[in-house]
Amino acid sequence: MSMIVNRRDIDFYLYEMLDLEGLLKNDRYQEHDRDTVTAILDLAQQIAEEAFLPCAAELDEHEPVFEAGRAVTPDSLKACLKTFVEAGLPAATFDASLGGMQLPMLVANFMQGIFQAANGSAVGYIFLTTSNAHMLEACGSDALRARYLPPLVEGRWFGTMCLSEPHAGSSLSDIRCMAEPLGRRQFKLVLEMSVILVDHQDVSENNDRGARDGAPAGVKGISLYF
Repeated sequence: MSMIVNRRDIDFYLYEMLDLEGLLKNDRYQEHDRDTVTAILDLAQQIAEEAFLPCAAELDEHEPVFEAGRAVTPDSLKACLKTFVEAGLPAATFDASLGGMQLPMLVANFMQGIFQAANGSAVGYIFLTTSNAHMLEACGSDALRARYLPPLVEGRWFGTMCLSEPHAGSSLSDIRCMAEPLGRRQFKLVLEMSVILVDHQDVSENNDRGARDGAPAGVKGISLYF
């Protein structure tokens, strides 16, 4: 019996309410059917319950410690994220050409919900990365996609999110975080944030973040920095 989700409810939403089987007839999802989706959700549930759920209370009680300019995270966080990455789940919604599963976003959202139910503190590391990678896939140049998408999709690099500047709350279009060019592809980020998620941590090899670089106001002026 599931400890965190009701799979009967999930099946009802996917197949009776949202017609996933009709969506799977699309050429993009031809490698998938109800059996493969069930297997993937089974895997997600197993990892969520066996690796993520047991350390949820610990991660809520013990925040990362900031030492020498870097966040030091609990070993249990590193372990559960490693399990997620080794299962290939960061690649769930990406193209097969990137090593992805090409799952419908509908399925990925329910998979994400399973992990969120198990451990809300840990999921930010992985799903912020997915969001960053999809934005890069849609908006980045060929050179940027070739350089940065593979390690993001593979889970070797993580994405970060800086939000809630003191003057703007959650109004992303009003962000004042500025990137000052230093030369040789280096930038100095000038910012004041009340919430910064998954930045300069000790879990992944690298991470990216958003800022402005003399761009126009609004969301069109926000860029990613690696």
